[in-house]
Amino acid sequence: MSFTEPGLWQGLALLQHELLLFAGVFFLIGALDDLAIDAAWLWLKVTGRAVTLRRNRAALRQQPLSGPVAVLIPAWQEAAVIGQTIRHLPETWPQGTLRLYVGCYRNDPATLGAAMGAAHGDPRLRVVIHGNDGPTTKADCLNCLFAALTLDEERAQQRFAMLVFHDAEDMVDAGALGLLDESVAGGADFVQLPVEPLVPRHRGWLARQIGSHYCEEFAEAHGKAMVVRDALRAGLPGAGVGCAASRRALDWLVARHIEDGGQGGLPFASDSLTEDYELGLAIAAAGGHCRFVRVRGDNGRLIATRAFSPHRFENAVRQKSRWVLGIALQGWDRVGWDRGVREFWMRARDRRWPMTALVLLVGYALVLLTGIMGVTVLAGIAEPVPLTPLLAGVLIANAVAFGWRIAMRFAFTARDYGLAEAVLAMLRIPLANIIAIISVRRAVLAYIGTLGGDATVWDKTDHDAHPTEAGLQGAARR
Repeated sequence: MSFTEPGLWQGLALLQHELLLFAGVFFLIGALDDLAIDAAWLWLKVTGRAVTLRRNRAALRQQPLSGPVAVLIPAWQEAAVIGQTIRHLPETWPQGTLRLYVGCYRNDPATLGAAMGAAHGDPRLRVVIHGNDGPTTKADCLNCLFAALTLDEERAQQRFAMLVFHDAEDMVDAGALGLLDESVAGGADFVQLPVEPLVPRHRGWLARQIGSHYCEEFAEAHGKAMVVRDALRAGLPGAGVGCAASRRALDWLVARHIEDGGQGGLPFASDSLTEDYELGLAIAAAGGHCRFVRVRGDNGRLIATRAFSPHRFENAVRQKSRWVLGIALQGWDRVGWDRGVREFWMRARDRRWPMTALVLLVGYALVLLTGIMGVTVLAGIAEPVPLTPLLAGVLIANAVAFGWRIAMRFAFTARDYGLAEAVLAMLRIPLANIIAIISVRRAVLAYIGTLGGDATVWDKTDHDAHPTEAGLQGAARR
């Protein structure tokens, strides 16, 4: 059989047409969704409702807290970074009413030793040892920390005003705690600050691109999408870092957990893989006020949580597959679809990853198929297949939408990371798409496993460098 045979060529032409129509229509639906967010953000900017304020970072750092604050950091196999975090966080946030709770597992002596070694007798630090072998889940470790802090509350006869959540690899911002405290004291029940992944300049070129592809994603997500969600007063998904909840909001979660038949007295479902994402949504569902606070310091740098994202391909895939599994797949049952049109729209956006990955896969298959057919036409073996007016219109609309998407990504990345990184962000688009496709495949297989009874465990990524380490300060600066 050869391309000159009418049956084979017509079959390929039909396949190309159908795949183009399928991919084109769904790409266009996604583009319209993104354009709606873009339009809302632009309207907020034009009307002055999305102004990024400037505050004095040093003043925020020294600002007395409105009440006692607990910072919760769950840790499993984090010996490489937990010590630096424990040393840096209390020094950066010097308030005496701060308490840092670090959760370690009894079968993880390396992390426990690193945490104890970094304590230096600071009375604000509480190292809590989980009674079960790890890993369980991050939510389960947080429950262990919550039980420890409630016990401290009973002993001191004083409740915390808010709880702040961070990961073991985070570098906190000097002004962040002051902003969180102001927001909660002002009536917010859940507050999320921006997350700013760092460019791993100390890595090799490929590892740097893998780690840096998070930069442009968060630049848009926390520079635009979260701003729009906040303006719409929709529930805000927590990032698990740089976020805080009022103490009463945790009481609401405990009550809801009891009503749902969960373990009494604890706020998180221990079988959840994305308890951070669910946190803000659950507080909003309970009637709490959620806020996304985007502020720059007096030097112009964003007050945000910073860390190095995974720089190995397999670790990036593992992390994103956990997000897809917890948010897009398990979220259907765990979070649901209720709470009105705005909430439905936002949750649909959160859960579109599997469909996006499928359409991307079809798109790359089309590139290969079209390339083969193009070579055949150029060689004079077959005649080109004309596009129908409908398909031509869909492709033109997608081309315009893609150009706009590229421009927006470039602009947001350039604003936070500079022009050079913005150019690299454009070149990293295929890499990000490949990671997304493989992540969804891994997540779907894991989801099928959970339906078959597989246990839910903390499938965390490894961290081997902290921004505060000697020699990495340059990598931590933009």
